[in-house]
Amino acid sequence: MTYTVAVAGASGNAGAELLRLIAKHPELELKTVTASSSVGKTVGEVHSHLDDYAERVFVATESELLAGHDIVFLALPHALSAALAKELPADVLVIDCAADFRLESEADWLKFYKTPFAGTWAYGMPELLIEGGAAKQRKNLVAAKRIAVPGCNVTAITLGLAPALSAGLIQTDDIVSVLTVGTSGAGRGATEKLFELEPTGSAEAYQVGGIHRHTPEIEQNLSKSANQRVQISFTPVLSSFERGILAVNTARLLPGATIAAIEAAFEKAYGDEFFIEVLALGKFPTTVDTIANNKAVIGLAIDEHTNRLVTICAIDNLVKGTAGAAIQSMNIALSLDEKTGLESLSKNDLIK
Repeated sequence: MTYTVAVAGASGNAGAELLRLIAKHPELELKTVTASSSVGKTVGEVHSHLDDYAERVFVATESELLAGHDIVFLALPHALSAALAKELPADVLVIDCAADFRLESEADWLKFYKTPFAGTWAYGMPELLIEGGAAKQRKNLVAAKRIAVPGCNVTAITLGLAPALSAGLIQTDDIVSVLTVGTSGAGRGATEKLFELEPTGSAEAYQVGGIHRHTPEIEQNLSKSANQRVQISFTPVLSSFERGILAVNTARLLPGATIAAIEAAFEKAYGDEFFIEVLALGKFPTTVDTIANNKAVIGLAIDEHTNRLVTICAIDNLVKGTAGAAIQSMNIALSLDEKTGLESLSKNDLIK
């Protein structure tokens, strides 16, 4: 079966990545691409590497132009998806790549986003351990018609820590994550600005002091994995490479926790997951390992000096962190093979 697709906000980084993945998917037919300031331009003018859709013209982001599709991807700035989603028919599969429907707590939403709370959709992280590790979020995506794609930083931290929490191996109130983040995670403008101002390379911490909007989403996820409240100190560092996230996560070990127990917990959680790779002890991922593909790659260690677990998780923020998660979740919702369209992704797609 072929499903017709529209991408709202296709002129941005996430939108471009969705177009790249849609072109690889045998069951999807792109019909409509929308934008704001790029209306009237072609896809090729904005995204030179997307040969498959180079002649498509961006139209305005209006509900009437989106409603007639089987699937609508929303790649819009935060707080803009909610109003548009209300105008789309209930039988359309709508997948939001922004934050509008990720949080379950209205109080958290109001604190971090300061706009009206729009509610909560099925959360698009299939591998997320929930119910204390007794189940995975995948089960809640089957036949879903509304899906909220996780934040990219959230994905790198969650996948890097959830198994240790579900197995009761680390403390829930002494977790620290520092992420090195590519500029594409901050939008097309950030990529252009950082490379223009610092052509030799630069790094800059941002949203420091527990104020990053992904904080409540990370804690929401990890609390489900642990089956109790989890707190995290999270600091992202914007660096002058374009794609990727390298999350260095540390947490204090509980008494009796060993590296063998840590390995066993990650094997139990991810041993049968196609899109998550846990490396052998002594090996750690780099962002290069994940460029353009839908995998999370994780390395494990124990810092015996401080009695802390160290996990390092690498993802491509635009694929596993956004568009790949959207397609993977879509496949589950449509009862397609979860890997469809995501197995043959290549770095060569990004080069022109």
